[in-house]
This record gives sequence, structure tokens and C-alpha cells, in this order.
Amino acid sequence: MKAVVIHNYGLADVLRYEDVAPPKIKPDQLLVKVHAACINPIDWKIRKGMLKVITGNKFPMILGLDLAGEVVEVGTKVTRFAIGDQIYGSVKVPGGAYAEFAAIQENQAALKPKNMSYEQAATLPVAALTALQALRDLGKIRAGQTVLVNGASGGVGIFAVQIAKVFGAEVTGVCSTKNLDLVKSLGADNIIDYTRQDFTQDTFQYDIVFDVVAKKSFADCKKVLKPNGIYVTTIPTPQNILPGILSTLIPGKKAKFVLAKPNPQDFAYLNELIEAGKIRTVIDRTYPLQELAAAHNYSESERAVGKIVIAIAS
Repeated sequence: MKAVVIHNYGLADVLRYEDVAPPKIKPDQLLVKVHAACINPIDWKIRKGMLKVITGNKFPMILGLDLAGEVVEVGTKVTRFAIGDQIYGSVKVPGGAYAEFAAIQENQAALKPKNMSYEQAATLPVAALTALQALRDLGKIRAGQTVLVNGASGGVGIFAVQIAKVFGAEVTGVCSTKNLDLVKSLGADNIIDYTRQDFTQDTFQYDIVFDVVAKKSFADCKKVLKPNGIYVTTIPTPQNILPGILSTLIPGKKAKFVLAKPNPQDFAYLNELIEAGKIRTVIDRTYPLQELAAAHNYSESERAVGKIVIAIAS
């Protein structure tokens, strides 16, 4: 099969389009003909060796976590899927989705929403689950609360705005000037243009500040949090780790870090929202697998609006 492989860590030019053997599945896995994959920042951070403590030095390595495709083989212990099912899901770190075929755990996959293409469904696993679990599980979101999403036009941000609205919150989205209309169309009640205004210097306070882009620390955001407000970020920076630990030990404002955990229940919930028309995805660009290096470079530029998709099979 064709796949994009790395033989060492480095810049985007280490990505090689090559012939490799298809994966052999375990009893609890599915073999999927991949129709589409998706770029997440974790993909190029792995490629650059920033997560070497987790990924090790075993090469060659196929990256890519998010995928959507058709089941072509099922493991002997699989009970929820059959050959021919159209699915989406997330493979384990370091990945495997940048290929014509990929192995995925049964409990990390779900049937594709009926009203989504493979390309649209591939955008869901990491980003939509991160938004859902950050707001619902860590933020304890409730109807009537005020929520600020910093990075509202990005891959996770587009879902966070919509999911917060599903839960009945009043949502403020922070984005650049060119994305104001998009964020408004996603349901944001208020919008802050970060090129003109720093939300951390405002007097308004929020129940939840979800810093999707990890650009503001817990210390930066404390004064715009209500007395029992919760700050959630996607990256545990040195500025946030110790304050976050300390915040769990004393009453008041809390700092938390989200790491999405795929599971069938949350995928089923997302499918309900999608098929009911309550949330949608936004695709910025689609690249063929052969142009994965260009897709990585675009993701690293942090200019993407919504998600970047990799088209693999028609």
C-alpha cells in the first residue's frame, strides 16, 4: 500500500510517500481502507520529535491520528462492526492514518454520521472530542453559564463554540478579524477580535475560559474567571502545570488540561448532534496524501480556519 512514512524526526521534508506493507490487525481491531485523514497539531509535533518521550525512536513510522473510511477486515473479538461499515475514529499515538489502510481499535471507532462525507467525518475524532470533554467533563458546563473560547476559528475552537451552545451557555469567541463572521455563524453570542482587544484585560468574568490555542496562561486568565471559574487548556505549559496542581488543592478558580480520550459513548453523542444539525465542521483545505508535507507546513503556520483534510481514497 501507499503511505507517508518518516525515517527520522525533523522538518516536513522528512515525510516520504512510499510503498509499505499493510498493517496486520489484532483481535480487537479493524482494518480500514482510509478515504480521508486529518491534520492535528500533535501530528507535526510528533514528526518534529517534540513527543519523543512517548513515541520513542522506532522507525519507520506512519503518523496521523484521525481517519474515516471503510472496514475491510474485522478482528476475531470485534462485535460492533462488520466488513463494509463506513466508520471514523482515532488511532493510537504515534498514528497510522496517513496510509491507504490503517488498523484501529474497535473502541476508538464509530459509524460515520449519515449526513457527513468521509472528509468531513475525518475532522471529528481529536478536535470534536477535545472540545466536548474539555467543556463537559473538565469545565462542568451548565446552561446559562458564560464561556470564552480563545481560538474560536481553529480546529478545536469551531466545535467548542457549537458544543457550548448545545449546552445552553452564552459563548464569547476570540479570533482574528477575518474570522469574525465565521465564528458568529457557529453560534457565538459575542466575538472578540484579538488583534484589537486583549480579553484578559477586560472586566467581564466567565464561568469557563477554554484556551484552545494555549496562548494565555492560567495566571493571565484568573482575573476574567468568576470566583469558582475553570480555565481549561490543550497544552500543559510550564506556566500552567504547577498553578494547575495548586488550584486543585484550594477552593476557588481551577486550571485543567484536556487530553481527548476516544470512547464509543462520546462518539455516539457527537453523531446525534451532527445528524440533528446541531454541530457542523469547517474544512479549510484538502490535500492529496502525496502533498502531506505542504499540509503539515500549513498547519504549523497556525493560519488554518477549521480543519485540514488529507484525501486518500475516493
